[in-house]
Amino acid sequence: MTAQVTVGIDGSEESLAASRWAAREAALREVPLRLVHVEGWPTTPQAAAPDGRTESDRSAALLHDTAEQARKEHPGLEVFTGQALGRPGEELTAMADESDLTVLGSRGLGGVRGFLLGSVSLQVAGSARQPVVLVRADSKPRDKHRGEILVGIDLDRSCDALLAFAFAEAARGGGQSLRFLTCWTLPPSYGQAALIDPELVQDMGEPHVKGMRDLLEPWRSRYPEVDAQAEARLGSPGSQLVEASDTAAFVVVGRRTRPSPLGPHLGHAAHAVIHHSPVPVAVVPCR
Repeated sequence: MTAQVTVGIDGSEESLAASRWAAREAALREVPLRLVHVEGWPTTPQAAAPDGRTESDRSAALLHDTAEQARKEHPGLEVFTGQALGRPGEELTAMADESDLTVLGSRGLGGVRGFLLGSVSLQVAGSARQPVVLVRADSKPRDKHRGEILVGIDLDRSCDALLAFAFAEAARGGGQSLRFLTCWTLPPSYGQAALIDPELVQDMGEPHVKGMRDLLEPWRSRYPEVDAQAEARLGSPGSQLVEASDTAAFVVVGRRTRPSPLGPHLGHAAHAVIHHSPVPVAVVPCR
C-alpha cells in the first residue's frame, strides 16, 4: 500500500467535485495526490474528434488541467497522473487497494464519455480493501475539517478499522467532533408501545448507549483531543443515518468484507447514505 490519495476523474461534475475534495484531503495528510482516468475497452478503433484529438488526447488534457488546478489551490502538493485501459471497476478497485484512500464521484456521465457511473463507484466501494469516499456534485459545501463527522455503528459487529479511520480523521482535522450513531428496533411484540410510552423507548435504549460508551472508551483515551459523542436511536439505520447526515460535514460507514456470489456487497444502511446523504460518504471495509 502506498501513502497517497487516489481519485478517478472523467470530466463529470461529480468527478471534478471528487478531485477537489481529494486534493484537500491529500494536502491535509501531506501525501501525494494521484489523478487517474480509466478508458473502457474500445469496441471500435478510436476516431478523432473534429478538433483532431482522440479520446486519449482528451483524457490527457483533462488530467493535466485537473492536476494544475490542484497544484494551484494547494501549493507544495505533489500531484501525478495516470491513464489506464480496461474495465473501470476492476482497474479502479486495484488502484484503491494500493492507496490509503480513494475518492470517486458518486454519479457520472455514463455512456461513452465517462466511467464514473453509479454502478462502477459502488463496485469499487463494495470491493476495495481500503477506504473509499464517494462525493456528489451537489454535496453541501461544508468543510469536512470544520464540521461534525457522523459515524454509523453496529454494536453487534464492532469494527476497529471503522473506529480507527473515524478518530484519525477527526484528529487530523484539528480535533473536530465525532458523533457515533447506533440504531435499534423494538421487538414486534411491543407493537405501538413506543408511541404510547416514550419512557419505554428511553429505558430500552439505555443499554445501547452504554454499549456505545464502552466501545468508544479506549479510543477516547487514545485521542483525548477528539470530542466523541454517542447516540442511540430507535429506527432503521439507513433512514436515521440519512436524517442525521443533514447536519454533518462528513459521514463514515462500515462494510463487511465477505465473499458474495452476487459480487460486491454494501449493506442497506451504506446504500441509503450513499444515495441520499447531502455530504461525502466514506465506506470503510471491516474484516
